[in-house]
Amino acid sequence: MLADADMDKTVKWAVFGRHWNGGQVCCASKRMIIVDEVYDAFLERYAEAVAELRAGDPFAPETTLAPLSSQTAADDLKDQIRKAVEYGATATEVGPDVPDHGAFVQPTILTDIAQDNPARYWEFFGPVSMLFRAKDEEDAIRIANDSPFGLGGSVFTSNVQRGAEVAAKISTGMVFVNHPTMVKADLPFGGIRHSGYGRELLGLGINEFVNHKLIDVVDIEAVF
Repeated sequence: MLADADMDKTVKWAVFGRHWNGGQVCCASKRMIIVDEVYDAFLERYAEAVAELRAGDPFAPETTLAPLSSQTAADDLKDQIRKAVEYGATATEVGPDVPDHGAFVQPTILTDIAQDNPARYWEFFGPVSMLFRAKDEEDAIRIANDSPFGLGGSVFTSNVQRGAEVAAKISTGMVFVNHPTMVKADLPFGGIRHSGYGRELLGLGINEFVNHKLIDVVDIEAVF
């Protein structure tokens, strides 16, 4: 998030981008990088917005925070949080208590994730948000690219041209300006590094399943 971004709309999209499907989405907004100028304001507003999520029956229309796919997934995520704290991170549970039955995990915000904390490079598959304070735009790009993953990213700013310029410097397979990363059949989908290679969907995806054959007709008098 850049300093000129619309705070209200950015917070709204950040909460959705992190918590849709209970946060169990490969391209969910797992790491949030905010420039120092607006970091404290964002953290406060984000925590308040996450607290408004309603955990419950995933089939109920009023539910906005779903359980995880299994109890094992929930237990593993809680263990990741515990280890992140052991390595020095600060974990802040947010919102009303989730149900004590089912594979629910209390929404948690991780801050103070130092450079030597291995959790900085983990993927938390659930309602756990990692927030990073960047000194400025250049530092935000550095933090964004300091990851073993590279599937998707977002840039929030009121200047879309500037957002596109920052997006070009982010090392991921996809970058959205002023919107969380999404999946649509008419957009190519894929990442780099540990997020895989190649692209799914659209014509690019179809070509992943095609063996390309070269037939080259050459003049027999051609020079070597």
